[in-house]
Amino acid sequence: MRKKIVAGNWKMNKTLPEGIQLAEEVNEKVKALQVPEVKVILGTPFIHLAEVSKIVDPAIISISAQNCATEASGAYTGEISAAMVASTGSTHVILGHSERRSYYGETDAILVKKVAQALANQLEIIFCIGEVLAEREAGKHFEVVKSQLENGLFQLSPEEFSHIILAYEPVWAIGTGKTATSAQAQEMHAFIRKVLTEKYGKEIAENTSILYGGSCNAKNADELFANPDVDGGLIGGASLKAEDFSLIIAARAKH
Repeated sequence: MRKKIVAGNWKMNKTLPEGIQLAEEVNEKVKALQVPEVKVILGTPFIHLAEVSKIVDPAIISISAQNCATEASGAYTGEISAAMVASTGSTHVILGHSERRSYYGETDAILVKKVAQALANQLEIIFCIGEVLAEREAGKHFEVVKSQLENGLFQLSPEEFSHIILAYEPVWAIGTGKTATSAQAQEMHAFIRKVLTEKYGKEIAENTSILYGGSCNAKNADELFANPDVDGGLIGGASLKAEDFSLIIAARAKH
């Protein structure tokens, strides 16, 4: 059975003291919820990883970086390797986020290298895919998402792919106040699972968790998570408040 997952992506928010406080609050909220069936992940800025890893109970919360380098080590000023991420106690890394693709020019070829580095360092990967508004309006959303899967991940063996969590981001719904309808989310998630079935077979497709990552919040989480192919959420802004984040986790536990 695939996992129910709620992952928070703090993005470039929170100073170190603020991040420590938020992690402590989230840890207490998750402990009080008592929902072992939901995997909770916190995706923090690099500077928080080591400290937050010490604060949270690893039995109920996993820690994720938001990115990693394409190379193992060397003269790459400002970069953070997958080995460095793993050394902090982090178990996951977010790769291919739409902001990395659009603001920093991350291509499929770059992501192939990052995926390889993450897997070589035993990190689980939250791999983001999704279309921008122009692609959705042109009716190319399925084509774009399939291409991102094929070019970013389909070089992996079935065993390697078992370490991938997918996050579908309708880019036009991130931070815009727009949200894909529950039906649109389910339609795309079902399509993604169909593509996975064609490549890796039904068992792997059914065991892959696919998260929704387009402005999921405490108000719409329940409706989104009621869909059979929406296995959880990659949460942005709502993950910065422990109360809101805990409401989303509770919503995931209901379905």
